[in-house]
Amino acid sequence: MDTRKYEALKRIVERGQFSKAAQDLGYTQSALSQMMAGLEAELGLKLIDRTRTGCRLTLEGQELFPLMEQVLNAQRAVTERAAAINGLETGVVRMGTIASISAHWLPGLIRSFEEQHPGVRFVIHQGDYTLIPEWIRSGLVDFGFVNPAAVTGLQTRVLKTGAMSAVLPAGHPLARRQRVPLEELAREPFILLEEGGYYEPLEAFAACGLEPQVKFTIHDDYSIMAMVHEGLGVTVLADLIMEKCPYPLEARPTDPPITRTLALAYKDEGRLPIAAKRFMAHIEAAADTLP
Repeated sequence: MDTRKYEALKRIVERGQFSKAAQDLGYTQSALSQMMAGLEAELGLKLIDRTRTGCRLTLEGQELFPLMEQVLNAQRAVTERAAAINGLETGVVRMGTIASISAHWLPGLIRSFEEQHPGVRFVIHQGDYTLIPEWIRSGLVDFGFVNPAAVTGLQTRVLKTGAMSAVLPAGHPLARRQRVPLEELAREPFILLEEGGYYEPLEAFAACGLEPQVKFTIHDDYSIMAMVHEGLGVTVLADLIMEKCPYPLEARPTDPPITRTLALAYKDEGRLPIAAKRFMAHIEAAADTLP
């Protein structure tokens, strides 16, 4: 079965625009439009509505799309099962991750995995504690790195727990403290890392009956480091992301301490592709040695 039209429709739904989907797939926008017109003609139904802000599935498209995803997943499962029989010579690992994992865990993990399975490809989407579970549920990724407290309705396997620290400009008065009380940190202009619906420092502040003075909310750890360096505020970041901090910042443990638990999340272990299962096992085997 030629499922390229299903794959193209899936990418249009994910990207929300024909132009971006065409670029991802290596088609011209005209060719992609013709492909979708052909699919709609085959089915005798209109699948996509185009609007000024993008495109979306019609009601008929919404009803058929999950079935098309099942076909695509089944095809991928057949391909990867055959690869498993042949020693995992091919396969695709699709995962969702956060910045600190992308920067400090994945390069080494992927390198060591490729030494054993050089034919496996990786598709990596970087997001947050809200986006990654959504990607898992929709099938965009097979698994992702999350804080298990931030997800519901998914299976999780805890990998390890790491510390988080107050991050301050060089010479900041609070840097004289061995530990920074959250009560004092809450009085400073605070730069919030946007992690979706769950953020460990906010949970810690709330547990102490405190509310930080949020001045900026930013989605990127390194942008936050730059703003702290310029004296625009203070923040709390995972010690892992601070290991390669490009700025002369001060990091101090908080009082009470803030920690972050990282886990692998996935929807259904029985339906995970072989390549994903193998890489997840590879991550778990290396967990004790990861920073």
